Amino acid sequence: MLNPQSDFSSFMKSCRDRVEFALDSSLPQHEDPTQLRAAMRYSLFNGGKRVRPILAYASALAVNSKQNPELVDSIACALECLHSYSLVHDDLPAMDDDDLRRGKPTCHKAYNEATAILAGDGLQTLAFNYLANSQFSAETKVELIKCLIWGAGADGMVLGQAIDLAAVDKQITLEQLETMHRYKTGALIRASVRMGAIASAANQQQLVDLDNYAAAIGLAFQVQDDILDVTADTETLGKQQGADIAHNKPTYVSILGLEDAKQKAQDLYQDAIQSLIQFGESAEPLRLLAAYIVGRSY
Repeated sequence: MLNPQSDFSSFMKSCRDRVEFALDSSLPQHEDPTQLRAAMRYSLFNGGKRVRPILAYASALAVNSKQNPELVDSIACALECLHSYSLVHDDLPAMDDDDLRRGKPTCHKAYNEATAILAGDGLQTLAFNYLANSQFSAETKVELIKCLIWGAGADGMVLGQAIDLAAVDKQITLEQLETMHRYKTGALIRASVRMGAIASAANQQQLVDLDNYAAAIGLAFQVQDDILDVTADTETLGKQQGADIAHNKPTYVSILGLEDAKQKAQDLYQDAIQSLIQFGESAEPLRLLAAYIVGRSY
């Protein structure tokens, strides 16, 4: 079993190093008459935790403990590009209007609004380029691309963002809040886990179990974000503390209260662990990732 203080931290670092090396190698800083490429790199390399790529690597290993991580690199890069694009657009004045992201000026503050929009567009399309040029068979490439489209598009993350914007200044139920976040945060996390499993040729039952795991941690991720928004300070968060309250956005804390929100995160963690019961030691990184998600302090 992996030791969360040594083996697991090494696993996380190895995954981060892999995806950052691959991104850096494939997106060099060429001479550019505009600031587009610089803004894309600024948004990619600003201290992200790389949770979605790590989930893909861990999912691939859960299905096949001997999986070559090099095969998963293209998936990891695609996921991080897609996620980074979503944050660039999420921070824009027309959306959440945030000035800080991971302790640094948001892309539209570091550059300008138009450049940030275009940088997000560039990152989004680059994500699919990684998958189209990956080492997988044509059939698997199509399956991966369809999975990312589902997780990121109008049936997934983008839909969740639209629901979120529509909910500002409104009273919504816990069920409605969960629906929103199953799309906004959860869909891309589910896609990350599924894409890693596809890379290792998972069978149907494995895909179902891993999707149940991903659905639980996807929601737990957002619950913990809402908890941190009221319990952590701006320096620790790397973004403005209390931003959701300032924007009058519904959260798990505002609906459930802080203690019940913490219990909700723990319940979701247990659901995630239970979903992996048919997997052996090879799924230990996924189990430890679930603990990391609900236990993180930033």
